[in-house]
Amino acid sequence: MTRWTTAALVTALALTGLTGLTACSDENSPSSVASKVASAASRAGDAVSSATAEAGRRFDDIKNGVDAKADVRLGTPATASDGRTTVAVTATNSADSSKSFAVQVDFTDKNGKLLDVVVVTVPDVPAGGSGKGTARSTHGLSGDVRATVSRAVRY
Repeated sequence: MTRWTTAALVTALALTGLTGLTACSDENSPSSVASKVASAASRAGDAVSSATAEAGRRFDDIKNGVDAKADVRLGTPATASDGRTTVAVTATNSADSSKSFAVQVDFTDKNGKLLDVVVVTVPDVPAGGSGKGTARSTHGLSGDVRATVSRAVRY
């Protein structure tokens, strides 16, 4: 069990333990609420694992790519009206011909805990020029969300 899951369970048990003393039904018992919290935490962890695996598959499909992490810059993350986090991606092409970029953006909390992973394609960036894209989280994120380039490939 991850530290986050354990902390969520302890918090849920503490909160429900106080209210569970005054009223307790089968649907809202402390163990039922703790189970729901654990289930939600597990689904969140599964979603991040799934997104990370999908990002890996997308990079595996790229043939003859060159590491371009140093050629990619991110803007400041912002929360859209639907709760999803977006961040501007700028890729600079130092090659002598038009290239495309695949960029893995990791969304983390202020402590570095991975919240989401997305891959953005910035297509047809001209030689010596820059191209732009937008990374958008796959679900709503809350709190102080940070974005980092985990990896980038020029192809």
